[in-house]
Amino acid sequence: MYHPPMDKMIFNMTVGDLETNCWIHPLETVGSGPAPCAVIDPGGEGERIMAFLDRLSLFPAYILLTHGHFDHILAVPTLMAECLKRGGDMPKIAVHAGDSGFLGSGALERHRHAFAAVGASQAYVDEFWHDMPEPDVILAEGDEVGPFSVLHLPGHSPGSIGLYHAATGSMFSGDTLFRGAFGRTDLPGGSGEELAASVRRLFSMDGRITAYPGHGPTTTIGEERSAFE
Repeated sequence: MYHPPMDKMIFNMTVGDLETNCWIHPLETVGSGPAPCAVIDPGGEGERIMAFLDRLSLFPAYILLTHGHFDHILAVPTLMAECLKRGGDMPKIAVHAGDSGFLGSGALERHRHAFAAVGASQAYVDEFWHDMPEPDVILAEGDEVGPFSVLHLPGHSPGSIGLYHAATGSMFSGDTLFRGAFGRTDLPGGSGEELAASVRRLFSMDGRITAYPGHGPTTTIGEERSAFE
């Protein structure tokens, strides 16, 4: 059943040089003491993200990655270090199997290769790099992680996903679908054919669903479907 979106319960921070949307989705009612949340795509400025969570009296139970590209995961090590300082349970890091190689051992070389493939400087990766932890949860199509259903949406990257929250009518679409645009496919593992199929899949869903993309403003499935018909 469709439920109207509850935007007041979804918080946004724009982080990093590429202005990635880091979405913060409380998993319990805010205001009744420290409450768990999901941090989606922490692409940089980890200390700033944690300070924002502290102001909201939230703590990260999950770090959910719509895909593994550098600008969506850069703050993961800082968030984990800050959580370790605070004690208590550590957040679960979740990523699709297709992009799990962007975390853990060997991740730096994979990110360097991605930058080199599009003519970007590998020195930029090295400048900001901190060793990435291994993921705790490897996601696949149809999985449930917290309150979210996982949709495998390859094309932008092999392991790109959408995170659908039926109770709030929310789709965290990563870099698959933006307002008025789709994700790029020229990075290693990208595929225009797969991206087109993934976008068609999103367009088949209820038009009232709000899409929360990896960059830029929110939109709805219906608005984007109408714009590209």
